[in-house]
Amino acid sequence: MGMAASQARFLGLTARKSNVEFEGQQINQQRTTLSNQSANYYSSLLGMSVPTPPSVDNYTKTVYTFNDGALTNTITTLIAQNDGLYTLSYLSQYEDEFTPVAASTSVVNKDEANNTYHVGSVQLRKLGDKIARDGDGKYVGNPPDEYLSSLSKDQLDALEKEEASYVALLDEKYGTQDDGWMVRYIQNSSTGVWSPYFYKMSDLEGAGVVTDNNGNITSAVNCYTMGSSTKTNEIKGVEDCKIEKDSTGRFIAVSIPSEWNDAGDVTDYITYTLTTSTVTDQDAYDDAMNQYEYDKYLYDQSIQEINAQIEIIQAQDKNLELRLKQLDTEQDAISTEMDAVEKVIEKNTESSFKTFG
Repeated sequence: MGMAASQARFLGLTARKSNVEFEGQQINQQRTTLSNQSANYYSSLLGMSVPTPPSVDNYTKTVYTFNDGALTNTITTLIAQNDGLYTLSYLSQYEDEFTPVAASTSVVNKDEANNTYHVGSVQLRKLGDKIARDGDGKYVGNPPDEYLSSLSKDQLDALEKEEASYVALLDEKYGTQDDGWMVRYIQNSSTGVWSPYFYKMSDLEGAGVVTDNNGNITSAVNCYTMGSSTKTNEIKGVEDCKIEKDSTGRFIAVSIPSEWNDAGDVTDYITYTLTTSTVTDQDAYDDAMNQYEYDKYLYDQSIQEINAQIEIIQAQDKNLELRLKQLDTEQDAISTEMDAVEKVIEKNTESSFKTFG
């Protein structure tokens, strides 16, 4: 190889080596950037809060109750006073055996010609209206009513008073009805007892009532009757109560003031035995569990997304690492060839000096 060709080859190899080194620097910079991104993702993983399932213990509390005849009382708050006594609040519950309650809905038919309403074969009548009587005070209404026809004059008198109380009770619980109430009586086939069933006139003739071409109500109508329901009364801030505890610190009895002297001091107490039970707020626990499942889903989804990004970064870094190894191999080859060319140039230079020496 001649001097000029050798020098040209050496210059080409030098330029190529510079390009390889520059590309290697760029790859190292890219790997540093990927490393920073990966570190950020790992930091995000470490900073994430792992959802924990709710403990049923957090939604379970100890409840103290005491009975006073037919009343069941549940303590809601018990605040210690400075003198060692307590201020007591509690819920008092009892079963009201004579109150309006919802019954099964009924299909009501309307007789357009007579403007009357029927459930099956029984005609509804206006609740609280005077009952049609004959001279002896017996029922003579039309159409015949099996229940009313079975009652004596005194029983009909009592029924009219009873129906007036029905109206008051229904209006108190469900709101005063300007158009009043309708009623029918049904006999229990097992006991023989007749029970009243009530309907709001507004449900029979209101603007939202849907009827067919014959005027019959096509949707079921709400029905009510007399039954039992639990009533609750809250008693708050009863002062100067006493509490008895057992050796474990659990409350076992409560004494509530029953008599006071003229100075306002308590002179007598009524003591009630306390019953201890644990109650779990199942609805609140279920809500917390649903929230946990949702949070866990979001957490798992975030973990999967971050891991997927880390895998992508790792794959990119692997490709860059392979390319960097290729450049190292190429640089070694270039260096080896440059050494060989450099030796050729040295020999050519020596030969030139000898020729002209």
